[in-house]
Amino acid sequence: MKNILHKGPLFTLLFLLLCVVGAQAQSQSVLKGTVTDKTSGEPMPGVSVSVKGAAAGAVTNASGAFSITTSRSLPLTLVFSSVGYKTEELVVSSTGDINISLTSTEILGQEVVVSASRVSQNILESPVSIERLSTKAIRESPSMSFYDGLTKIKGVESSQQSFTFNSLTTRGFNANGNTRFNQFIDGMDNQAPGLNFAVGNVVGINELDVESVELLPGASSALYGAGGTNGTLLMTSKNPFDYRGLSLQLKGGINHVNDKGVGVGFIPDVAARYAKAFGKFAFKVNVSYLQADDWRARDSSNIDRLNLVKKPGNSHSDDPNYDGINSYGDEINANMRSVANSVITQGTAQYVAQYTQATGTAPTQTQINNFLATNATTQPFYLGLQNGLIPNQSVSRTGYRESDVVDYSVKSLRLNAAAHYRFTPNLELILRGNWGKGTSVYTGSDRYSLRNFTLGQYKAELKGKNFFVRGYTTQENSGDAYNATALATFLNESWKASTSWFPQYVGNFVGGRSQGMSEAQAHAFARSQANAGRFEPGSAAFNNAKDSLTKRYIGFGTDRGGAKFNDQTNLWHYEGMYNFSDLVKVVDVQVGANYRKYALSSDGTIFDDKDRDININEYGGFVQVGKKLAKDRIKLLGSVRYDKNENFEGRFTPRISGVFTVAPENNIRLSFQTGFRNPTTQNQYIDLLVRANTYLIGGLPELLTKYDLYQNKGYTQTSVQKFSQTGNPADLQRYTFSDFKPESVKAYEIGYRGLISKNC
Repeated sequence: MKNILHKGPLFTLLFLLLCVVGAQAQSQSVLKGTVTDKTSGEPMPGVSVSVKGAAAGAVTNASGAFSITTSRSLPLTLVFSSVGYKTEELVVSSTGDINISLTSTEILGQEVVVSASRVSQNILESPVSIERLSTKAIRESPSMSFYDGLTKIKGVESSQQSFTFNSLTTRGFNANGNTRFNQFIDGMDNQAPGLNFAVGNVVGINELDVESVELLPGASSALYGAGGTNGTLLMTSKNPFDYRGLSLQLKGGINHVNDKGVGVGFIPDVAARYAKAFGKFAFKVNVSYLQADDWRARDSSNIDRLNLVKKPGNSHSDDPNYDGINSYGDEINANMRSVANSVITQGTAQYVAQYTQATGTAPTQTQINNFLATNATTQPFYLGLQNGLIPNQSVSRTGYRESDVVDYSVKSLRLNAAAHYRFTPNLELILRGNWGKGTSVYTGSDRYSLRNFTLGQYKAELKGKNFFVRGYTTQENSGDAYNATALATFLNESWKASTSWFPQYVGNFVGGRSQGMSEAQAHAFARSQANAGRFEPGSAAFNNAKDSLTKRYIGFGTDRGGAKFNDQTNLWHYEGMYNFSDLVKVVDVQVGANYRKYALSSDGTIFDDKDRDININEYGGFVQVGKKLAKDRIKLLGSVRYDKNENFEGRFTPRISGVFTVAPENNIRLSFQTGFRNPTTQNQYIDLLVRANTYLIGGLPELLTKYDLYQNKGYTQTSVQKFSQTGNPADLQRYTFSDFKPESVKAYEIGYRGLISKNC
């Protein structure tokens, strides 16, 4: 040793380092083995193997083999976990071959569900209808994404509006952006708080990170609060302690096959997940990206918006008042005789004022008629009416196809990271962040192009064996999203105002008829003349106008007059639950409560918030009591919840159920459930300019008062439909607004669930 020290400090340092490394190498153990399926005996790839209480771990290969190098001294405990299998622990005392078999938890009838009662239970003993989709089922689904695969669940109906927009529902009518169907990811409501649609398939969970999906068809407000009158979907991600390692996924697809208008499109869908544990700490990171060329809306059918039925024709050559399903801007129309009378009235007023000022007396009717018949501006309209050349016909402006005004370049980038800390095996702290950015097309009250739309969800949660406390926020940013329907109208108006376009149309129509044209020829001539110089799709003028309008916000003002949203609405949610069943021996008791705040922020582009801040506060709580009788053959469960939104009266939602075991693994259930849905943030406060002098407004009294609708009442749709057929003003009936309140539903259910044979 003395000679070594004399060789210098650098040599000494290297010698000591080699000694440490050598000592570590001597103390390390290499554990090898194989994992198989207990039922089939087949090797199991992808099983997570870890040393309990240490960071060492591995994942089995395609042959089910694993190898772990650890500095822990023997004996030690290995933990084996895999999706759809019971987690096993094995004490290892030597470095010999380790062989273990895992038992599937997905044996029919043995699946464990949580959502039905907020506690773990056998799916056969669920007090209400419930469906479960495991990771194995998701992996084996032939669908493009796991979200598309949800339609394979019994009773699920989907309305697909674009490539990444599926609106799900059960037990009720579906809708675009269904607000009657709740979606939760790890306890977080996946609703965009300002735009009011679930974004689970746009910026939601990574498919590689999905552990399970549970579906409650029908009402579920007794446990999950407002919403979910048509169903509740709960998606649970993988815990990094239980599912470790690196996972990669690459999918590809094509669309627009045999579509002559668009070439075949390639759809890349890539995803990655990485998770690692260090003793009591674990983390995971997920990333996924999808890109596609969306489906083109091609239906050019003519639609009667008043009666919501299709009309004959597919263009203005078939119907001068053509309003195409996927054509925008042609919603603006006017009656030809009304246009003529408006021009005549305006011309008459100007002539009378000038004549009176010049002569001091008013002109006679004969003088007025002579003026109207000879004045260049009023002549075609006056003589057209006098000679019966102007029909009682409505005409619409020339619109733009959807492909001209929306962005069909679908993009979806989803990022997720989570950190977990286990204080004890039953107490865990979770910090989680989900962020997504997407471009898609969405149908609501109008057609919307969601460009660079972002949504972030951030959660802190502490959960134990019998409780959880969580708080999360949803941060929404509309990005470059705009109203495509309004954009088409504004394109027309920015080129030529309707107050000029319609008189030009009618005037040229009269001119054509006066020259002997048929009505169809005169309509074609009038449209060509009124459209002279119009912004044609693809032209520089069109592109410049579109670019300008999609960068300017909706509304009036120097920076307004466009079609763009400025939505940065946020949601804040806090909730907790405690299961007292270990403390109260007579019955099983769970108690929970929550508080939620919506902070609306659209700068007047969606809500009535241009000159004020709007916050909506909600709170609620529930109690659930269960009791088992007759040696657990009878299981009774009762729940009641109270919810209050500051704009509406509080509401109780009870649920009562009973499960009767008539034979092992054979159960009959009875239940009474209630559900309710508060009006959405848009239902309450929307104040959206959709086209010139046309607004879509919420139903709160303050919005009705703002537009004087209590005094200046409109007409019912039914009476307007009747008037359009009869022309009799007596058929018009005024509409009186009733109380604006939540909707509710009651459901009675009887069902049987059992396992007839385990050998099927």
